[in-house]
Amino acid sequence: MTVKEFERLDAVLGKVPPELAITKDDEDTSIKDVVAHRAHWIDLFLGWYTDGHAGREVHFPAPGYKWNELKRYNVDLRARQADLGWEPARRELASAYARLLDFIDQHDQDELYGGPMAGARNDWTPGRWAEAAGPSHYRSATKYVRARLRG
Repeated sequence: MTVKEFERLDAVLGKVPPELAITKDDEDTSIKDVVAHRAHWIDLFLGWYTDGHAGREVHFPAPGYKWNELKRYNVDLRARQADLGWEPARRELASAYARLLDFIDQHDQDELYGGPMAGARNDWTPGRWAEAAGPSHYRSATKYVRARLRG
């Protein structure tokens, strides 16, 4: 599922003209922003897993933010990524995707789906978190990009 959804997203990203990639929509978000966001969330997940597995506190979604503050977090993230260009954003996504695949390949089904992720304070397994950071995010990004391409 992860590979298939990434391939779909990557194929549609290949159709995006660079000028459209950085053009903001009515909500002040560009395709580049969405791509960079997806890469960032994979790294958030991998950090959560690493921290929980090591017995450290896991900050969901990030230090200084609560889940009900995701809108503010995403605005702040876009500001931090404002100088990131289109091609670097695509490279970051490809690199994050490779790290996610490595993570999945290094864990068996029981490790991924056998129980809650350490430190998560909920019932989601590491595999479910990986799906949320990867294929689920890829699907929503593909949908967003296709809509932007249609104009």
